[in-house]
Amino acid sequence: MSPTTRTPGSCSATGRSLLALTLIPGLGPVRIAGLIEGIGSPEGVLGASASRIARVPGIGEKTAASIAKHLHASIDRVDAELQRIAACDAHLIALGDDDYPPLLASIPSAPPVLTVRGTLDPMGTHKYGCAIVGSRACSVYGIEQAERFGGALGSAGLTIISGGARGIDTAAHRGALGADASTIVVLGCGLEHNYPPENRDLFDEIVDKGGAIVSELPVGTAPDAKNFPARNRIISGLSLGVLVIEAGRKSGALITARHASEDHGREVMGLPGRVDSSSSAGTLDLLREGAHLVVEPGDVLSILRQDAQHLFAGTHDAKTRDPKRIPPAPIPEPEGELGSIARALAEPRTADELAEMLSIDPGSLRSQLTMLEIQGVVRREGTRFARVR
Repeated sequence: MSPTTRTPGSCSATGRSLLALTLIPGLGPVRIAGLIEGIGSPEGVLGASASRIARVPGIGEKTAASIAKHLHASIDRVDAELQRIAACDAHLIALGDDDYPPLLASIPSAPPVLTVRGTLDPMGTHKYGCAIVGSRACSVYGIEQAERFGGALGSAGLTIISGGARGIDTAAHRGALGADASTIVVLGCGLEHNYPPENRDLFDEIVDKGGAIVSELPVGTAPDAKNFPARNRIISGLSLGVLVIEAGRKSGALITARHASEDHGREVMGLPGRVDSSSSAGTLDLLREGAHLVVEPGDVLSILRQDAQHLFAGTHDAKTRDPKRIPPAPIPEPEGELGSIARALAEPRTADELAEMLSIDPGSLRSQLTMLEIQGVVRREGTRFARVR
């Protein structure tokens, strides 16, 4: 699929309806999904009476009355909200849209809408992501490692996902930018707020270099502490795996790791820190509980290549704690440029030979070869690449 160009403030018809539902006080992703399942469509929910809403399983009369009371006001707010989104130079994508990230769509409580400043999928290939998270109050070692892994994994073709917070998040984003790689910030506030404020220039650079700033919240939502745990599920949901670097036992990064392992069937990895430091205690706990221990970026690539196969076809059991027990899903035949590369590797070739043969930019080819490697479609044979099947 080619990348979709969205004009600021734009959204689909379904997006308008889902946006109206998200603007109803107290109505979150799980309840919205239940209402749509019970009534049949977002538009049906918006036109339903209180008595009809009350018949949806899990919705009592009191809740139904509250929802019905706010329906018309939320519908009336949609145009104003889209104007504010446009003022942020952003657009809105909805669950079910072609450019909604497929991995995120598969998780429990997937956000009905995402406000996006920038481009979630600049190559139009739904490039695979790896989350890098950790504590805000981190050591120089933690910052160095987050930048190292962000840069190396970005260079290998992965999109780096994090929360834009101080400390490890910021370092991971900067590492990706230093490698001219794509990176995505998931905010715990609306797009009208640059939080933390000192990262305003960083966020601008991320967008300018082909990445994105995203939020599920209305654009004016302030950076309240209660909003940050929920955004961590989006960081995990966008990613094949989550790498935790230097997290204490109270770090929000552990929430992301729990979502990844217990709710989303993702790989969880930890980089060991000092065993006598409280800032590493949470990471060490994850490793004791069975998270993958990594020390080099190549370890992450190997884990994602071998253990995340159940995610590549867009199908997985999000409730399974041990995704390695799930039979690997059949991998679709690569299409477009990825398909051309795979077919050209019927005979082993070097990256330079491929770039010349297919007239592909070497930097773009490097990313696409990594995606094909992770999918298990091609393998390295010394300095050459070859088709596996």
